[in-house]
Amino acid sequence: MASAYPARGRTAWILAQRPARDGAPDPDAPQGVFLERERLASGAIASCGVVLLTNRECPWRCLMCDLWKGTTPDSVAAGAIPRQLEVAVRRWSESGALPEQVKLYNSGSFFDPAAIPPADYGPIARRIGFARHVVVESHPLLVGDRARALRDLLSGSLEVALGLETAHPQVLAKLNKGFGLAQFSRAAEFLAAEGIALRAFLLVNPPFLDGPAALEWVVKSAEFAFACGAGAVTLIPTRAGNGAMERLRASGEYVPPTLAALEQAQRAALALGRGRVFADTWGLETFSACPRCLAARRGRLEAVNLTQRDAPCVRCEACGAV
Repeated sequence: MASAYPARGRTAWILAQRPARDGAPDPDAPQGVFLERERLASGAIASCGVVLLTNRECPWRCLMCDLWKGTTPDSVAAGAIPRQLEVAVRRWSESGALPEQVKLYNSGSFFDPAAIPPADYGPIARRIGFARHVVVESHPLLVGDRARALRDLLSGSLEVALGLETAHPQVLAKLNKGFGLAQFSRAAEFLAAEGIALRAFLLVNPPFLDGPAALEWVVKSAEFAFACGAGAVTLIPTRAGNGAMERLRASGEYVPPTLAALEQAQRAALALGRGRVFADTWGLETFSACPRCLAARRGRLEAVNLTQRDAPCVRCEACGAV
């Protein structure tokens, strides 16, 4: 079957596959606020508050991304992000305690000045002054002086999550992310020199990789990220839902990962013994073919996330999972 993905004009093609937006979100309200637990580099288990910030879409048009659905058509005004954090802090306070760690994820890059106004860095730091550790996400090409500026304003330490996705050079180029492995390495070197921690997001079964090759490359990608100084990698099963991925699935160029593939990827990356390996369990039902063992398998993945030790696979008589 011929490829559905063009060799040229990829950004225009990706945009053309998109369904219509549901409408513009409220710039003073976050997309989501919740609490979780995470194992820190020290080995301690910390409460972690996550805020999905509302802001403008990322300037890059990544092939697999659907986060643009919850973004604003224009840059948010100064003060909007701190107001969103006020909502989050109020909810956490109502739950009984403020979290030790805070993740500020924003459907793009924290250090994109059109998404998060740099003038808001000070108010943001004050709103989360209780946090001992703060994680933000960024495109590698935007890592620089603004990361240093945020670090200096925070009461606690800073960590930057970079979406490496894959270390397969040709597949990374096809993802339309606008950077290569050398640029990722340079961003990692900057963070290390500034005493800023690094984690990497990796895709399980990205487009153009499937089966044994997908597992092989997620492990190679974890090795690359750890070699660049990452203290943790997060394995994200590649999802459809943005139009482009559905086209690639129809052409056989994207095969959704199974729950077993995520389990195998976590086990193999953990076996490297290089750093923490987290499996993303959001929307896990999408990748499960058996509702009877889903809860147990989700629980196992979450337990491994916290212990960083492999655990016996869940056995299921209904689907034959081992």
